[in-house]
Amino acid sequence: MRIWSLHPKYLDVKGLVALWREALLAKNVLEGKTTGYKNHPQLTRFKNSANGQNAINHYLAVVYEESSLRGYNFSRDKFKAIDDSPQIPVTTGQINYEIQHLLKKLKTRDPDRFIKLSEEKEIETHPLFMLTEGEIEEWEIV
Repeated sequence: MRIWSLHPKYLDVKGLVALWREALLAKNVLEGKTTGYKNHPQLTRFKNSANGQNAINHYLAVVYEESSLRGYNFSRDKFKAIDDSPQIPVTTGQINYEIQHLLKKLKTRDPDRFIKLSEEKEIETHPLFMLTEGEIEEWEIV
């Protein structure tokens, strides 16, 4: 499971579709609707937030918005309309780690997107996350 801290606009087709599915799985876990993945490290920041269910719904709303901009047909009925949620901190080290991780994937899957991301000067986080100084997050499996 990979729930990117990066803005979903950087993901290629495979990455965006995988993110949608994995975020929906995370939503089910946070709602207690599945027994699997309950202790997955990627869910730690949602569980530790003020309201994990609102946070994952807001996360999904942004992924849905990106998919709509690209003309994909993700189902709007899969999440609750949450326009805003208190931001969750994410470290600069985590963002740098995710950029490098994504670049490795894009190099073979989408060379044009790889070049574009490689040249990006300022990387945006998913709007749910607030950038703070720090190393790679403790929950990240390196």
